Amino acid sequence: MFIHGDDDHDLGHTVAGWTGAGIATLGFGLCGFAVVTASGLLALTGAAVLVLASLSTWALHLAGWGKPSGPRAAGQWDWRVRDGAARDGHADCIACRAAGRRPSRRRATAPTTEPAVADT
Repeated sequence: MFIHGDDDHDLGHTVAGWTGAGIATLGFGLCGFAVVTASGLLALTGAAVLVLASLSTWALHLAGWGKPSGPRAAGQWDWRVRDGAARDGHADCIACRAAGRRPSRRRATAPTTEPAVADT
């Protein structure tokens, strides 16, 4: 049985993730309290806090405190490790694409093939 930290998988614990989750928890709490108290203003405040959670997570991801999609090397698993590749954008990352960051992809050269010679 694997215990947290002993397995082969990076669980994605990052500053961006923890910050966004903390702010979103506060926003959901405010929305829930708004339902109990029947307060429309409190519900709007909770919704605004949820938008703030999304924006702060996005900004931290773009600043390098997030995690790119896919596995990372074990030395990069600590949540305090900053991602140096974030400046150029991550491949297939919606957040990076929304910010206008597109990583430069190496263009693979097409393999040269010779035309088949017909047997005559």
